[in-house]
Amino acid sequence: MAFINDDFLLGTKAARELYHGYAEKMPIIDYHCHLPPAEIAEDKRWTDIAQVWLGGDHYKWRQMRSNGVEEKYVTGNASWHDKFVKFAETMERLVKNPLFDWSHLELARYFGVTERLSGATAERIWKKCNAKLAGKGFSARGLMKKSNVKVVCTTDDPVDSLEHHLAIAKKPFGTKILPAWRSDKASKVENIKAWNEWMDKLAAAAKMPVKTWDDFLEAMARRHAFFAKAGCVVSDYGVTEIFAAPYTEADCRRIFKKARSGKALTPEEALKLKSAWLYEGLKADARTNWTTQLHYCCLRDNNTAMFEKLGPDTGFDCIGDWSVTESLSRLFDRLEREDSLPRCILYSLNPKDTEMLATLMGCFQKAPDRGKIQLGSAWWFLDQKDGMRKQIEALAALGCLGNFVGMLTDSRSFLSYTRHEYFRRILCQKLGAEVESGELPNDIKWLGGIVADISFNNANRYFGFNA
Repeated sequence: MAFINDDFLLGTKAARELYHGYAEKMPIIDYHCHLPPAEIAEDKRWTDIAQVWLGGDHYKWRQMRSNGVEEKYVTGNASWHDKFVKFAETMERLVKNPLFDWSHLELARYFGVTERLSGATAERIWKKCNAKLAGKGFSARGLMKKSNVKVVCTTDDPVDSLEHHLAIAKKPFGTKILPAWRSDKASKVENIKAWNEWMDKLAAAAKMPVKTWDDFLEAMARRHAFFAKAGCVVSDYGVTEIFAAPYTEADCRRIFKKARSGKALTPEEALKLKSAWLYEGLKADARTNWTTQLHYCCLRDNNTAMFEKLGPDTGFDCIGDWSVTESLSRLFDRLEREDSLPRCILYSLNPKDTEMLATLMGCFQKAPDRGKIQLGSAWWFLDQKDGMRKQIEALAALGCLGNFVGMLTDSRSFLSYTRHEYFRRILCQKLGAEVESGELPNDIKWLGGIVADISFNNANRYFGFNA
């Protein structure tokens, strides 16, 4: 039997009934990803499987380096063919790594390849995939259609013109492509030169000077409104830790003026400014009925020599270890006291935080939203079988699993939609196994409804997509 088959990961009759009857054909909402909007607007095509597979995938790059592959085959100038072969050889060593499962799922679902990828099969699989890519339906939009994707939220800087989103909206093609607000550069005051350059871009985008703290708030409000007009309903904050230091408006005005003059801030000043930025951002989300996503506990760019050569997001980040319980509680409590706490999805890259987040969010749930505060899906390094199972367990034990908004890709690849299938299979296997063991009622219709909700319906309702 092929490794990827109809019952992959589904070890019980109940699991198979749940997946094939309720999860398999549900559409996809990908509410957080890093797909380039320009590639969707132009309906990009690829001539080589390695281009779409290896072109920007730091998951694969990390493991190729781990296998001793020279950098020229990873991010360097080697041919796509040779890069593909090196990855195929790496796959031989990736037993139990999620890349092994993801990659074989993608080969099976998009290219009809069910044999194991290895150095020995690389040439044959490379040729078969490239022949498929030349055919109909293998463009950026075509792959979304194949995957039954109804909504995609990209990741966009507040200074972005959103020209590609606007162009897509003029000629819709069946999948909603919406921007998502990612204002992290406004908080990166440690690099005062880059921060001031970004503030200049904000001033140009908002068509107003940004010299003071009050200017900054007004400029961000203008851009927030611009994004909302373009269909944005989701923000995303990627931070090391949750910033919630006490500060005053006078502090903000003084510190912002100092930074804008090009003077370096003290750590205490930087933390106050970051805290004000995060609070004001979430407050703005609540005003416009957006959903906030908080991603934290990632220690980035650890290998500075490689960062200087390749830049960020190239495979040199790791799990961080900050304690955020008190700061997150303070932030949420302040917003709630002002009736300004938005719907929020919480993601920590550190697995030690999973139960903490599941309990803290229960302190701030509020009608009429079902699951107003969400425990986000297993993220990044936790996006694997064990991480997904632990996230499901924590949410089920300490929260309300039936209201979970489900999976996302968090990816730059148009082939990553099989991650939704992977998650759904793991969910159905977990529930199905507990039906078989007597831990859950043997009511497939009831559980199937929950599976369908987690797969699609909850996210559609939660974000108000009406897809």
